[in-house]
Amino acid sequence: MRILGIDPGLAIVGWGVLHYERNRFTPVAFGSLQTPANTPTEQRLATIFEDMNGLLEKYKPDCMAVEELFFNNNITTGIRVAEARGVLLAAAALKSVPIFEYTPSQVKQAVVGYGKAEKRQVISMVTNILKLSAPPKPDDTADALAVAICHAHSSGSRLADYFNK
Repeated sequence: MRILGIDPGLAIVGWGVLHYERNRFTPVAFGSLQTPANTPTEQRLATIFEDMNGLLEKYKPDCMAVEELFFNNNITTGIRVAEARGVLLAAAALKSVPIFEYTPSQVKQAVVGYGKAEKRQVISMVTNILKLSAPPKPDDTADALAVAICHAHSSGSRLADYFNK
């Protein structure tokens, strides 16, 4: 199974493609989509949509795993991230890529074994699980890989639920 993990954002979208078979992970590719800060929001969203389409066409994932939004105190930032997340979901939906969503706690639990793990613990475990020579940069990329790992660990039951709809 080829999984595209996504950590949504307006400035930085972390992404990672993993191949998962027989409980083994093979990193295919990972990185980030970035938009310039002084660009109008609608142009940033268009760039994210186009770049996501490029990733979907290039890597042809079997599914996409996306981190759900967690709102802190800044509602304006949360709304912008939600808009970016919507664009990412739309791109996958238009390519008929099944979408699975996970909370930050679910991702941490699946990767670290503790739902309130710190970011550095998640990055360390992602690096170890995928046998990477160095931690993925930026942190958003590590988060996206963590989401993909989470989906792989959850996929047996989640895929059955999806295909039995």
